[in-house]
Amino acid sequence: MSNLIWNRTDTSPEATLLMAHGAGAPMDSAFMEKLAGALAAEGIAVARFEFAYMAGRRTGGSKKPPPRADKLIGEFQTALQSLLSGTEGPLFLGGKSMGGRVAAMLGGGGSLPARVKGICCFGYPFHPTGKPDADWRLAPLEEAKRPVLILQGDRDPFGSKAELDAVALPEHVSLTYLEDGNHDFGPRGKSPATLDGNIRAAAAATATFALSRDVTRPE
Repeated sequence: MSNLIWNRTDTSPEATLLMAHGAGAPMDSAFMEKLAGALAAEGIAVARFEFAYMAGRRTGGSKKPPPRADKLIGEFQTALQSLLSGTEGPLFLGGKSMGGRVAAMLGGGGSLPARVKGICCFGYPFHPTGKPDADWRLAPLEEAKRPVLILQGDRDPFGSKAELDAVALPEHVSLTYLEDGNHDFGPRGKSPATLDGNIRAAAAATATFALSRDVTRPE
């Protein structure tokens, strides 16, 4: 795909992550730039792509809300098919917030290529922001046919550690918290944690997940 943004590794990558953006910010937002760079430093090549509604905003299109998450699965699958023909080695699907949710939805499909070894969600939107009593978006995680790693700020308004401590997640879903992080992993000013430190921690946890034997073993 011509609209991919690549962050390549200095040496042959251990794995490649196809990463989508969140609902309100593009693939080249400050968060996506920092995260993709940190992942590449950990040996994970990153290919970022943009859903059509967001790409349309670059050419003067309206800033209407994104489609429902399930309506974006086909676009993610198209990006994946493009990546399959131009890369080698293990592949992972992932994204920021909504992008991670769509990745998990695609990960539950019946025709997932064997090269796809896992799903990485950066700030998973477990429920609408500030509405923990609303319907939880657990089905994509429960139905995923690959291991799922969630990197979550521990005070994320879309699902905080305090809320998630009471939720039973499937065994194939693992959760790593970023210290005092919000939805973009940023801590409060009084916290000893830093945004850059949390992003580096998320990238390191992703690399450990991607290189684990349980994730990358042949099927």
